[in-house]
Amino acid sequence: MEIHVREHGRHVVVVTLDNQPRLNAMSRQMMADLARLWDELDRGSCRCVVLTGAGARAFCAGADMSGDLSAAPETARVVSHALLKHHVFSKPIVAAVNGDCVGGGVELLLSTDVRAAAPHARFGLPEVRWSIYPFGGATVKLPQQIGYVHAMDLLLTGRLVDAAEAARLGLVNRVVPAEGLMAWALETAETIAGNSPSAVQAVKRQISATIADHALSREALEQELGDRVRASTHFREGVAAFREKRPPRYE
Repeated sequence: MEIHVREHGRHVVVVTLDNQPRLNAMSRQMMADLARLWDELDRGSCRCVVLTGAGARAFCAGADMSGDLSAAPETARVVSHALLKHHVFSKPIVAAVNGDCVGGGVELLLSTDVRAAAPHARFGLPEVRWSIYPFGGATVKLPQQIGYVHAMDLLLTGRLVDAAEAARLGLVNRVVPAEGLMAWALETAETIAGNSPSAVQAVKRQISATIADHALSREALEQELGDRVRASTHFREGVAAFREKRPPRYE
């Protein structure tokens, strides 16, 4: 259960989420480590980041539901930083979606800039099925990125879509055969890194700041809504149903 970091050439860094028994779901510790890593990369000399998951089954299944699900303000700050919800990050991120990308995995994906997925990857935000509020940025970023009706479809139904539909919706740029996915990601990152870092990072900062301002202005409401959902009997039932692998019974 860790995050691997390796350099690819002089200017590209590859970040891999590795918690394969839980489909690369992120524990609170992994989120804290990822938050610190973003700060280190932002200060460092890399020009582009490639983000992927370990193995062939999953990119990231979001938060590790077997662990701590509390979301006090300090915890929420760590999660928000890990998911770059409203933090301005100057380095472009290329996502190589090697498998399923759900829940907080989608919210992490929304903070990346150029994305491709393997054909077998599936995408979705199933939080409402389990009475969880998606407070990692999806309610703000998803409508901005793929449009209102498509965002509401995914957020309110909790359904999963395949890679082809994710590309049609604009959630990813393209679908790439699994065996060529990392080669595509590294080539794309090298192309970005070969451009002027001053110009590239200025573009990234401006767009990140615009998105971050919008997300930050909604943060108090996000915390209030999330706290309200977590205080409900539905939340206890939803989490219990998830852990017991049964349909929830909402009264």
